[in-house]
Amino acid sequence: MSDASLAAATPAAAPVQPLLEVRDVDKHFGPVQALYKVNLRLTPGHVTALCGDNGAGKSVLTKCIAGIHQPDGGAIVWQGNTVHIRSPRDASRLGIETVYQDLALADNLDIVQNMFLGRERLRMGGLLDEDSMERAAAETLAGLRVTTVRSIRQPVASLSGGQRQSVAVAKAVMWNSKLVIMDEPTAALGVVQTRMVLDLVRRLRDRGLAVMVISHNLNDVFEVADDIAILYLGRMVAQDSASKFDRQSVVQYMTTGGQLRVTDGGPASKTAN
Repeated sequence: MSDASLAAATPAAAPVQPLLEVRDVDKHFGPVQALYKVNLRLTPGHVTALCGDNGAGKSVLTKCIAGIHQPDGGAIVWQGNTVHIRSPRDASRLGIETVYQDLALADNLDIVQNMFLGRERLRMGGLLDEDSMERAAAETLAGLRVTTVRSIRQPVASLSGGQRQSVAVAKAVMWNSKLVIMDEPTAALGVVQTRMVLDLVRRLRDRGLAVMVISHNLNDVFEVADDIAILYLGRMVAQDSASKFDRQSVVQYMTTGGQLRVTDGGPASKTAN
């Protein structure tokens, strides 16, 4: 059989279906329009970097997905079905976990207590099932190859910035999450700690999770992102494979909304809105 015949006989791989789609989402706060008919696709096994200048709408869009804000228009589609995410608990039930920049960790508690905070396991008599929680925490950290912590019982206050970020991510993925959103995960971290966090992002992707990383650091973006989505003044002005962008084009979209094209036929011709 010729190569051409073999190629014709081999079925093309089916495109990966998005895990989450944001369709024409609007959000306003009084007279201020924060989001204008925003569209976004997040795919399993892909890292999507959400970029944009301050005030572009990144946090508002993230909080609409996480259930903190309710969209005023449009739809959020999860695994092909339109959903109404009215609270962070609704998001967690679907498998959406968000790691915010402040990490929401309690410094006075240890790693295990933080990972199960608000979701503690109980045994007969209503006592905490410490052994079960320790095993689950240790297995999750090992599965993510977080090996730099001295003990899972050490206080979070004693951890480095990279270790704290790792614990926050491990806490997110322990609950059968399918989408992990990370807000500026490398902000204020040193070189070694940044490397630790970026490796962690790759491992989440390799486990088949959808990952959305909100970042101003374009070095980090181009190191881990499979796709890049860019917001400008509340509008999604571009979303495409990271290979279709360079740093100059991303900065241009962030600062001008893509009004000045860098190259013909590039992502500027594929703006979402």
